Amino acid sequence: MLVVMKPNATEAQVDAVVERIRSMGLVPHAIPGAQRTAIGITGNKGGLDPSLFEGQPGVREAIRVSQPFKLVSREVKAEDTVIQVGGVSIGGPRIVVMAGPCSVESREQILESAREVKAAGATMLRGGAYKPRTSPYEFQGLAEEGLKLLALAREETGLPIVTEAMDSETLAMVADYADLVQIGARNMQNFSLLKQLGKLGKPVLLKRGPSSTIREWLMAAEYVVAHGNPRVALCERGIRTFENATRNTLDLNAVPVLKSLTHLPVVVDPSHGIGLRAHVPAMARAAVAAGADGLIVEVHPCPEKALSDGQQSLTPGEFSGLMAQVKVIAGAVGRPV
Repeated sequence: MLVVMKPNATEAQVDAVVERIRSMGLVPHAIPGAQRTAIGITGNKGGLDPSLFEGQPGVREAIRVSQPFKLVSREVKAEDTVIQVGGVSIGGPRIVVMAGPCSVESREQILESAREVKAAGATMLRGGAYKPRTSPYEFQGLAEEGLKLLALAREETGLPIVTEAMDSETLAMVADYADLVQIGARNMQNFSLLKQLGKLGKPVLLKRGPSSTIREWLMAAEYVVAHGNPRVALCERGIRTFENATRNTLDLNAVPVLKSLTHLPVVVDPSHGIGLRAHVPAMARAAVAAGADGLIVEVHPCPEKALSDGQQSLTPGEFSGLMAQVKVIAGAVGRPV
């Protein structure tokens, strides 16, 4: 349920509603908004009667929320959520581009990558320090040393960094270095990790699981928000289908569908989505046209020597060309980059 307060409701009246909710054994959630003050309610096993709150001073109305993902639903918050990450706004009018290598491999490699993507117009630096791989024999990342190198690249270029947290044991360490904590596709339904992210309060980029429905994805985001952290962005990175000509099937249907269902920002990963360097730019252009709030693109100074995902990583020159194309598409849909 959502309790909507009158525009002139006093702080004392809002506090009284919050206390009423708590006295019922339920959990109140303040919903920030420019147009109204609202309080979401979770913890109820069945439906609540709106009359429980509609008679209280300062309350305009109480609305039943039909979606199971209550706090991330458009029913609860009509306006888009904008997340602030190191001075960058994700979810506002400007399209955010996160770029960099799949894995941090060396000081020289990550610094060169950071300089190149910034020069081309990227607003954030991506790079993996912990790499969950299908094979235990493949490169697993540099761990904390990789995080330190990302911090060095941020210090030199000023780009906020996004990097993946792989498990609960290393989450705190990753959060100490990262501006935006990425949760990979394999961990989308790692519920204990999601709960910790809620309590941590650090901005989160939640990737869609390879076989997850949109509803399951939104319910995963609900775990983070319900545990106290509203700073969540969603990332479409392709789903597993019967098609084997590409790495995954990039579900661009998800972008407008998500925009209608949730107020959270939506980012698209065309690199993992198609897995073929030659076709990444086309998918990136399409994502912007579909309404994505951001892109996350893999860029490597020398993709043929990359320790992971070289086949889908753009060269700096290719990325610069992509940025020029993205700006044209963004302008056509009325958004800056």
